[in-house]
Amino acid sequence: MGRPVTLFTGQWADLSLEELCKKARDFGYDGVELACWGDHFEVDKALADDTYCAKKRDLLERHDLKLFAISNHLVGQAVLDTIDERHKAIVPEYVWGDGDPAGVRERAVEEMKNTARAAQKLGIGVVNGFTGSSIWHLIYDFPPVPRSMIDAGYKLLADLWNPILDVFQECGIKFALEVHPTEIAFDIYSAELALEALDHRDEFGFNFDPSHLIWQGVDPVEFIRAFPDRIYHVHMKDAAVTLNGKTGILASHLPFGDPRRGWDFRSVGRGGVRFEEIIRALNAAGYPQDMPLSVEWEDSGMDREAGAAEAAQFCKNVDFAPSGRAFDAAFGD
Repeated sequence: MGRPVTLFTGQWADLSLEELCKKARDFGYDGVELACWGDHFEVDKALADDTYCAKKRDLLERHDLKLFAISNHLVGQAVLDTIDERHKAIVPEYVWGDGDPAGVRERAVEEMKNTARAAQKLGIGVVNGFTGSSIWHLIYDFPPVPRSMIDAGYKLLADLWNPILDVFQECGIKFALEVHPTEIAFDIYSAELALEALDHRDEFGFNFDPSHLIWQGVDPVEFIRAFPDRIYHVHMKDAAVTLNGKTGILASHLPFGDPRRGWDFRSVGRGGVRFEEIIRALNAAGYPQDMPLSVEWEDSGMDREAGAAEAAQFCKNVDFAPSGRAFDAAFGD
């Protein structure tokens, strides 16, 4: 029997959680990964109302769905980012406030601390999310970027995220950064720098998502091999590189779904990710058999309900437990 397959609810926040739970079960999922937006999981209500988490649990149990993690990507993005008008659309109104960047950042820090407290009340052990990045705009080294500016970005990570991670430690919760462009860690080497900046503290690890690595030219399997003890959660998502000589890998300011882009996300199994090799690498790394493979369904060219149902079955078909013995053990002494 393979690992449980869950559905990340972030791309389904236009639906009520109750409506989505019914669909998720019909699609064939074993559980959900709750996004901290829409009505799926609201951090402020979880802390203010002692019945809130129990009601969420009851709803999931009615639909025979398990829960392993919640995700607060959107607020986490505001912790390290340079705040601008884009962030108003992604954070709760009480985090945005009057929009003053210093105030938004301060409230985002407190909301991430509260997310750990809410996760503890909910009875789960992992919060997935983003950190944001104050240095993403320096990704191309022109005008020439002094190393001191990059170092300052990782120092800010330590300054702002260590107090957040202190609360995660107090609550017994792991934070799993989804390594991703626009985050402080977006590939193997930047992930190493992030771990170093945070003194390799146990509370900080990764939500492995191959779709954000493959289009950069990074082999997702090598990421697992680089951080075998830091894979705290797994997203199953695919992407396809579609360079045709007219556009580049930076996507030409074209939105997701535009066929002129040089790459785009695809439904699981329909892009370039070698998922069998990922399962083998996860098994070798010791990613637990009782932890989920969570589908983050994003494919602008495919009906999402058909795609989500297909993805659930794909993940169940591709997963397998590691062998407990050598195949040629019968010939040994």
